[in-house]
Amino acid sequence: MSPVAKRATRRTTKTHGEKPSQRAALVSRSPTTKAAKLAVSAVVLERLKAEYPDAHCELDYRNPFELLCATILSAQCTDVRVNMVTPALFARYPDATALRAAAPADVEEIVRSTGFFRAKTKSLIGMADRLVTHHHGEVPRTIAELVRLPGVGRKTANVILGNAFHINEGVVVDTHVQRLARRIGLTRQADAIGIERALMPLFPRDDWALLSHLLIWHGRRACLARKPLCATCVVRDVCASAGDGEGP
Repeated sequence: MSPVAKRATRRTTKTHGEKPSQRAALVSRSPTTKAAKLAVSAVVLERLKAEYPDAHCELDYRNPFELLCATILSAQCTDVRVNMVTPALFARYPDATALRAAAPADVEEIVRSTGFFRAKTKSLIGMADRLVTHHHGEVPRTIAELVRLPGVGRKTANVILGNAFHINEGVVVDTHVQRLARRIGLTRQADAIGIERALMPLFPRDDWALLSHLLIWHGRRACLARKPLCATCVVRDVCASAGDGEGP
């Protein structure tokens, strides 16, 4: 590889302090100008809105505290599994005051099936304690305050703000959004923070929370990780990777 190519590779795989996850292969057909990316983004947003008019957060919750707990539990776990666990958790610990006083062993038993249950229990109880001691038991409404809570990173903070409070501060970038953003050709960034920074200028701010849901729904139903259903994909004609997958 030439020195120029090596420098280009380093630039396109640079991360922002986070581990790259589910990288999609870079493709030569990716749009190369911002204008081209904006045009593709507009089509993607319009068609996914039409395809998934009911797209929403698939975690079950009734208030910001419950969503915060559920999102912490969703790390390395499916929403379906989390939704099976949280009814018992919320019945026993309905608010931060109750959860901060919980015995770790009791919480571990409830959340065990979500995986990493000891770490998640520590985060849940620590999060509840900080809510009580710093926020009067209420979930804060800023990124800066949310990321200071145990178990909460920028992705979780964006989930809470966008869904519980309808505040669009950023784009939730999970593994589906990472995969689709690179597959479609909207960015060559390799990690969640870089991808979020790339997506934000391409979509209207009012649609940032919805955008994540649309991409996640499409990633779960059509643009699958191993065998994307390209033949029936509604954005096939603007996707830089179209044809690399299969039909249904």
